[in-house]
Amino acid sequence: MSLLTTDPNDPDIGHGVDETPGLQNKKYLVLSEAERAKGFVRPLRKSYVHVGEQGPKYPLRDLTAEEQERHGGYGYVKYEPYPESESPLVGRFWTQKQLDAVGKGCQSVTTMGDVLAETWARDPQFYGSTYCAHCQMHLEVSQFVWYGTDERLGS
Repeated sequence: MSLLTTDPNDPDIGHGVDETPGLQNKKYLVLSEAERAKGFVRPLRKSYVHVGEQGPKYPLRDLTAEEQERHGGYGYVKYEPYPESESPLVGRFWTQKQLDAVGKGCQSVTTMGDVLAETWARDPQFYGSTYCAHCQMHLEVSQFVWYGTDERLGS
């Protein structure tokens, strides 16, 4: 069982996405009791499903030479430009690993304790990754939906 902390500098908390399966972190960062007591901005939910990456909404294109030079070190292979009506200057870069994960979650349900669930409900963007109990890996929150919904974690 993992412990909880409100100290973002605690050396026992993990950060980011795992490359290989492993145990849960020794500790997880949560919001303070006082912050959680201010109320929730989303429903309190305790379980989520690993459904895999959602995938692009718009057609992808190859990277330009300038984009390859500027962003090639990050592993990006495609770019998803957003339409003018949505965001004229913005899009999303995709890695091959992200594209390969589209729709390929294990479909397992992970359930968390009350304080973690309350942190999610108070601040839905607090975490960038979360643990899949079946895959035994911390993965991007975009790969999960709240149990019984189509709502992605972190949205």
